[in-house]
Amino acid sequence: MDQGYKVELGERRFGRINWLGMQTLAWREIKRFLVVWSQTLMAPMVTAALFMVIFNIAVGERRGEVMGVPFMAFLAPGIMTMTVIQNAFANTSSSIVISKVQGNIVDTLMPPLSAGEMLAGYLAGAIARGLFVGSGICFGLLLVLGIVPANVFVALIFVIMGAAFLGGLGVLAGIYAQKFDQMAAITNFIVTPLAFLSGTFYSVDALPPVLQWVCHLNPVFYLIDGVRYGILGVSDSSPVLGFAVCLGATAVILGLAWQMLRTGYRLKA
Repeated sequence: MDQGYKVELGERRFGRINWLGMQTLAWREIKRFLVVWSQTLMAPMVTAALFMVIFNIAVGERRGEVMGVPFMAFLAPGIMTMTVIQNAFANTSSSIVISKVQGNIVDTLMPPLSAGEMLAGYLAGAIARGLFVGSGICFGLLLVLGIVPANVFVALIFVIMGAAFLGGLGVLAGIYAQKFDQMAAITNFIVTPLAFLSGTFYSVDALPPVLQWVCHLNPVFYLIDGVRYGILGVSDSSPVLGFAVCLGATAVILGLAWQMLRTGYRLKA
């Protein structure tokens, strides 16, 4: 009987996908932000709205058009994407760091879940939170600015890819960080600059050639540019190139996250 149980457990762990375990982990990650929706969903939407209001007051119509569209319309997709990816990162990184600090990360490591299944569960929460926040901001843009997405499918693809990319980066950061101040340092010195210095508030064509080159090395630039193309139909670079860069960067990040989960790096004592 014991031997049969071990065989069955091994099959669930290393053979066919453990759908129940993966679904349970994904639902746990989604419930984490739904329980405190005022902090995880409403607060980012309000922050995005404040960005729009402040830029409208400070710059407004004086800025004129950027890439053939009004400045506020140009700004909106960047702010939406920035908010989506920041929340996707926060969802996975905070979940892992809190579990490590509280000492209950073992509850995630002990069940018969492979590294890929754990990664999928964490990413499900990150992508779901990103889509919730992005949908709310997009609805607000439709009501206030009358912006109707030029290509919903393209915008959705880049939003999901952005949430997966930063969600995977959040898994890496959460595994690496041993305490909250290390997590804060990663957020302040890596994630925030990636989001702000990526064409969120400006067209890279306005930058000097050297800074344009640096900006094009940032995968988040292509995420924001892709969402902007999906919503407004204009972009700084080719959407096809952006898709390829984002897909490659996401694959690399998720591969590293999978390897860390597989080996138990900084997770197992």
